[in-house]
Order: sequence, then structure tokens, then C-alpha cells
Amino acid sequence: MQKDQLLTRRRVLLGAAALGAAGTAGLLMSGTGGESVRSAAPAWGPQARAALKPNAYRLQPLAGDTAPRRRPGKVAVRSEPIMELPVHGRLMVLTFDDGPDPRYTPDILDTLDEYGVRAMFFVCGEMAVDNKELLARMADAGHIVGNHTWTHPLLTQLDRAEIRSEMVRTSDVIEDAYGERPWWFRAPYGAWNRAAFQLGAEMGMEPLAWTVDSLDWTTPGTRTIIDRVENGAAPGVVVLSHDAGGDRSQTVRALRKWLPHLLDDGYHFTVPRRRTV
Repeated sequence: MQKDQLLTRRRVLLGAAALGAAGTAGLLMSGTGGESVRSAAPAWGPQARAALKPNAYRLQPLAGDTAPRRRPGKVAVRSEPIMELPVHGRLMVLTFDDGPDPRYTPDILDTLDEYGVRAMFFVCGEMAVDNKELLARMADAGHIVGNHTWTHPLLTQLDRAEIRSEMVRTSDVIEDAYGERPWWFRAPYGAWNRAAFQLGAEMGMEPLAWTVDSLDWTTPGTRTIIDRVENGAAPGVVVLSHDAGGDRSQTVRALRKWLPHLLDDGYHFTVPRRRTV
């Protein structure tokens, strides 16, 4: 199925998406200074501004990690996805779904690189298979590449074998692109079920949802996307945007505006640390 058809499917299926409550216990992330943080109540109150230079937000890229790449081991089976980063401080996570798309993903990567920011890209296998060089570029720049299934189906309408196939094929393409299977998984439409949690855990992937939805897939206008992200900015949030699945020119333009604004406002951006076992 062509990814541009996702816009129509999203309008039909959005009501089926059920995220559940935040499942944040034990989440381990890497902050801007390389520090690690574990579960704590999110700090939602006012924070001191920190006017840092762009390079202060840089994280070590995966390509700079000299440890040998390893396949993910099994993880605990969750009953709900992780939805936020449980830490004190102005840390946020940026995520992009449905790509990579050679029309929009390179521009997003350029903007992230300009400001020294790392993000997570949840890719679809049918898009990734013909754009492996973009996956390699993501990894080399220190971004996290996650699994978003092969065809972006509604998992609650598939049987266990079909879900496994969607996930395994996509992990295979990611590994082919840069030598490592993904550690993270996101269900299309945010529609999770028991089989998805179980299969993801068996493949060593943690489930990640989101707390701030830019709704950029509805193409509401660049200004509206900017306002949604900036108004939703808070310590610990996971922001959802898209780099494929339709015309994402508004997303590209919006990122160029809201990212430097949030950096100037003292927000830091982080990605999950790689596990070593």
C-alpha cells in the first residue's frame, strides 16, 4: 500500500487508537550531558531558563560507539506503552513516524543536525526497504531508529502471525541498513494489543507511545503545528510528528521554527540510551 494513502486511513482509524495510561517505570534515557536518569515523578512546574549553545544539546552518535553491535535481548512484557520521560528538568523526546521519505526526511535530518538535536524515527519497512541510506544516516548521526511495522496496519485487526511478520520484516530491513536490530517499537495509530506487547518484548523492543501529538498528518497549517508543539512542551513529554505518509512540507517548515524556539527556551532533547546486553 502506498504511504500517501495513510492520511485517509488515519481519519477512519484514529478513533480506534487507545494509548492507555503512562507506563514509565524503569525507563532509562541518555541526557544532554550523557547522564542517565530513572523513573521519577515528572516535574511539571516552572524551570530555570538555560541559554545553551546548540552543541550543548549534542549526544554521542551511534557511529561513535566503539562497542560491537549486539542483537537486543528479551525485555519484560508491558501491559501499556511508555508515554513520557519520567525525569526532572526540561528534557523532551522528539519522534517521527512513517518514514523514511526522501522528499522530507533529509530536510528534517538537516534541521536536527543544524541544532545538534537527536530524535527517534519509527520507520515502516515498506518505506525503509528502498531508502536504507537514510536509515544509515540516522544511525550515524546518533538518532534512534525504531520499528513501526511494515505496512502500517491496525494491529488489533491482525492475528499473531501477521503481527509478527510485520515486525520481523521491518527489523530485518533496519538491521540490513546499519547492522543493528531496533530496540524500540511503536504501534501504528497507537493501537496496542497484548500480542504486540508480547512479540515486541520477545524481539527485545520496548513500546513507546507519545504525550504531545502535533497532528501534522492532518496538514492543519505550519503555524498550527508550531503552536501545538510549543504549547505542549513540558518536562518529560514525547512529541509525535511524521516524516512520511503524505505531504509533510508543513512538518518540515514547522520544525525549523519550533525547534530553535524551544532550545532558546531552555529545553533539552534526549534519546534512549542503547542497552549493552
